[in-house]
Amino acid sequence: MITHIVLPMLVGLGIFLTGMKVMELALHQWAGSYLTGLVERFTRTPLRGMVIGTGVTAVLQSSSAITVITIGLVNAGIMTFPKTLGIILGSNIGTCLTTELIGLNLTKLAFPLLLASGSVWLGTLLPWTFVSRRRRFQRALHHTRSLSLAVSGFASILLGVEVMQTIVPALQSRGLFGWFVEHAQRSMMWGVVAGAALTAIVHSSAATIAMTMGLATVDAIPVELGIAIVLGANVGTCVTALLAAIGGSKSGQLVAWSHIALNVGGALLFIPLLPLLHEASALLAAAPSGQIAHAQTIFNVVSSLIALPFCYLPFIRRAGGQR
Repeated sequence: MITHIVLPMLVGLGIFLTGMKVMELALHQWAGSYLTGLVERFTRTPLRGMVIGTGVTAVLQSSSAITVITIGLVNAGIMTFPKTLGIILGSNIGTCLTTELIGLNLTKLAFPLLLASGSVWLGTLLPWTFVSRRRRFQRALHHTRSLSLAVSGFASILLGVEVMQTIVPALQSRGLFGWFVEHAQRSMMWGVVAGAALTAIVHSSAATIAMTMGLATVDAIPVELGIAIVLGANVGTCVTALLAAIGGSKSGQLVAWSHIALNVGGALLFIPLLPLLHEASALLAAAPSGQIAHAQTIFNVVSSLIALPFCYLPFIRRAGGQR
């Protein structure tokens, strides 16, 4: 069990999370300061905040990071609570880009992509790149270095998914996994709870969803169960925001609770509609991984659009101390 399941799972998860962090840091280095200023300037209305939150999260590839940064800005008094609501809605939409890319089944390109982007990054570290003091050259070098590192991070994510998929035959031979799948088919709440628990442990909904997509790709689990796990993963990701709000201001805690309300409320709304969500995602993609990725996108977009009008209610502005 350790050799065929635990070790490959830990190695694959480690590669995946390392890739996520490398990509996040590289993209933040590339455009982080500019995007942070953009967020502070263009969040006057929840709709604007949602658009900006979607764009920034799509670039930085971490909804948890955006939520934590937002809580920090509120605790520091830089932003007020009402201005953060749109960002929270947008961060859930922007994070779907990673799962959509994974859903394209690009795992075969992982190693070549890693070699190519790694070579480009190493090329930017050669001695001749430090000779020129031209500002334009140095700026282009900075962009190349950051983007090649981001691509390397994404390639590592794909490689991690490929490693985690190797445990499927061993899992299928275990009675416990078969027992879980059998019970989950009777009640999809098993999948929701499993997705929430796993995400709370690894602090990455993308990692949970990627593992789920890998299992569905090789028919280890049905797609509908995979979608249930996705709903749970969105609930489990709230733990990071809750931890970030501990010891913060009342407004900072309100940001965390609004994030929780959005994801938990969305999950409660979609659990009875799981068959319908499955049918809708099946219309958009034939591959199981693509269906799960599209279900994640539909869930987040619809949940955010439903929640958007509530952000304009007067009592929400009063809760943040703004009139």
